[in-house]
Amino acid sequence: MDVGTLLIINLVISIAIILFLIMVLKINPSIAMIVACLYMGIASKLGVMGTITQISDGFGSMMSSMGLPIGFGVILGQLLSDSGGASVIAETLVRKFPAKKALYAIAFTGFVLSIPVYFDVTFVILIPIGIAITRQINKPMAYTTGALTIGATTAHCIVPPTPNPLAAPDIFGFDLGIMLIFGLIFGIITVTVSVFLYTKIHDRHFWNEEKDVNHSSNVVKELEEQGKVVKENRPSFFISLLPIIVPIICILCGTVGTAIFGEENQPIISQFLGNKLTALLLGALASYLLGYTYIGKKNIEESAGEALKDAGVVLLITGAGGSFGAVIKATDIGTILVDKLGLDTSSAIVVLLLAFFIGFIFRVAQGSGTVAGLTSMTIMATLAPTVGIHPVYIAMACLAGGNSVGHVNASGFWVATNLSGLTVTGGLKTYTLGSFISAICIFILAIIGALVFPVFSSVFKIPVLSNRIKSNKQ
Repeated sequence: MDVGTLLIINLVISIAIILFLIMVLKINPSIAMIVACLYMGIASKLGVMGTITQISDGFGSMMSSMGLPIGFGVILGQLLSDSGGASVIAETLVRKFPAKKALYAIAFTGFVLSIPVYFDVTFVILIPIGIAITRQINKPMAYTTGALTIGATTAHCIVPPTPNPLAAPDIFGFDLGIMLIFGLIFGIITVTVSVFLYTKIHDRHFWNEEKDVNHSSNVVKELEEQGKVVKENRPSFFISLLPIIVPIICILCGTVGTAIFGEENQPIISQFLGNKLTALLLGALASYLLGYTYIGKKNIEESAGEALKDAGVVLLITGAGGSFGAVIKATDIGTILVDKLGLDTSSAIVVLLLAFFIGFIFRVAQGSGTVAGLTSMTIMATLAPTVGIHPVYIAMACLAGGNSVGHVNASGFWVATNLSGLTVTGGLKTYTLGSFISAICIFILAIIGALVFPVFSSVFKIPVLSNRIKSNKQ
């Protein structure tokens, strides 16, 4: 057996190890990925200590780049929620939409809120408003649950600063601003198209009120009453938006500065503001201003502490993803995969299909979109330098696959299902269907973008990617 075939077998086994440990033994994904790293490195003859070094270096490299920004982002989202700012944004956006577009209103509100806030929290905040919309449009709960799922999962999937889209530029070596721009553009298109398609599917008597609704649950009635409670001392809409707008503007400043002046000559101010650490620090500070004013110093401490509990898990998984990536990169398996699988890297569609498929398999198998996205991006990063398209499209395909089929092994599935008062089949027809339609739309947009506008390094300088391509050719 030649070395290339052996490497591919080892990669398959390492993926199987991750899935087995997570699914069967219920071991934390970060530990599962490190165990897989050890197997992959040692079996691929990197040596015991060589493998340990790659694991440590990969984790350290990912954390040095992602640790603080993820922490700041989680704090930002928690304080925005606890201060009442998220609710203000939600209610205001819903009011601004015409009554006939109520489903689009809840979807885009979910999209905006999920830029800084995790899906679970976004759903909890918005579901009382969603129930009111359900009464307004005189449709089953399925319509609102699906629309909300589409909006929230789309933003969480492809718009920084949530962990996966925040990590994508580091993994593939391109500007964070590009990920933000493409995430917003793809996201707006995806939400619009997905809600339309989802509605059309449910208009064809797809929903069964008897089987798909949990008639013994009182949660919808309770949440409806909760939604009627008027809370005092809440921030204005503009003030509430500041923690979201500030980091976006900062990141775009850096991207525009690079585009105009080049990487080496851009002003120090655009470099400083455009750095993700600075951008998310300023966003977190903006959320603290909300907190001081509307929940007080004592509650701020509790809120930030609660946020950091969640951040710890995310950081470990992200760092472990960096370790897995470092080990895979050290084996040079990207080139081998291309040769052995006979992949035509001149075909953007082939590469993007592979990226989507890897993310899809991981999502279906173990449930976590974070693990699915990180793992697929890590594997595909080794192929990216050989492909004649911008890596943002590969990242989008990976993330779309990682968001594709959320079902009973995904935490978001149960949040959406239980809070909407649905049965398991009802959850599959809402959360699962909505996220799948969204994923397919993102994937199709990535293909279209790769075919129409494959490279744009002359417009946006991407030195890291350029260096990777050069080293690969050598």
